[in-house]
Amino acid sequence: MLQVQNLTVAYGDTPVLQDVAVTFNDGSITGIIGPNGAGKSTMIKGMLGLIKTQSGQVQLNGHDLKQFQKQIAYVEQRKALDLSFPISVFDVVMTGTYGKLGLFRQPGKAARQASLDALEQVNLSEFADRQIGQLSGGQLQRVFVARAIVQAAELIILDEPFVGIDLQSETAIMAILKQWRDQGKTIIVVHHDLNKVSHYFDDLVILNHGIVAAGPVDQVYTPENIARTFSADLSQVLFSQVGGANHD
Repeated sequence: MLQVQNLTVAYGDTPVLQDVAVTFNDGSITGIIGPNGAGKSTMIKGMLGLIKTQSGQVQLNGHDLKQFQKQIAYVEQRKALDLSFPISVFDVVMTGTYGKLGLFRQPGKAARQASLDALEQVNLSEFADRQIGQLSGGQLQRVFVARAIVQAAELIILDEPFVGIDLQSETAIMAILKQWRDQGKTIIVVHHDLNKVSHYFDDLVILNHGIVAAGPVDQVYTPENIARTFSADLSQVLFSQVGGANHD
């Protein structure tokens, strides 16, 4: 169980998140949704200690999250990556094995085989020698999922993984996320497509500079919460679909 308490982040004098408190459950895929600028990526980076926070405590199973760095796989937004960096698909996946190596040790045969197996699992074996900038958006996201596979992390966080990717890649990634969930891992996904919320997630966090609502999808993904967070018009469009958006 991942618990966030009293997380506050500000850029200069501008508060972005205020007193965020939320729990992410093991064996669950939790989506984080909210308007643009609501602080979704900021919350993730604050939780992971990647940006400075004004306050906050993040614990995994009752212990400071900093103690579990090797058990965390973080896939950041594609737009934040340097795709011109001269590294191959295979080498990116191999970096997922580094956390288990001792000081000055090089990956061995087992690590190489695990990386090849992970690429096969995401159907990218034929792209192993490609430079990462030569991949499509969907292929690139599958590479980072393959890296998380070899990392064998217990906490997997993906920031907008489905933006600008093909449906085949999205389906393949979701299948792996569900496998991880069934293994008892904790999976957090910052997400933008509200139409798929009830299909993809077990739990949901609605964020708008603070927690609007959090809990099981069928309790949280409601017309009232969407109207309060986004707009009444969007809520009406989503929930006027056949059967209601949260009953598909």
